[in-house]
Amino acid sequence: VQLVESGGGLVQPGGSTRVSCLASGFTFSIHDISWVRQAPGKGLEWVSKISPDGDETYYADSVKGRFTVSRENAKNIVYLDMNNLRLEDSARYYCTATYTYWGHGTQVTISS
Repeated sequence: VQLVESGGGLVQPGGSTRVSCLASGFTFSIHDISWVRQAPGKGLEWVSKISPDGDETYYADSVKGRFTVSRENAKNIVYLDMNNLRLEDSARYYCTATYTYWGHGTQVTISS
């Protein structure tokens, strides 16, 4: 079982980026997929969730209207598109399948 996040990197405030989560080794299409982030020195913060069929999406108030989660079950991949990024969005972003399987995360740093 693997979840591998990629994307992100260094982005200027107000900019955009995408992080991806590629899954393997389990039945991806039956799992909710959530994005969770952790900023340095802080706890885990739930960011977003997408239902198994992609029809339902949920967002934390802190990212609502700026982030969009989507998935392609045929490719076993979930995306998190992040727009109008703020300094406080800097964190390591993790994807998790129903909080059972976790990736190792990808870093997103917002800085001018």
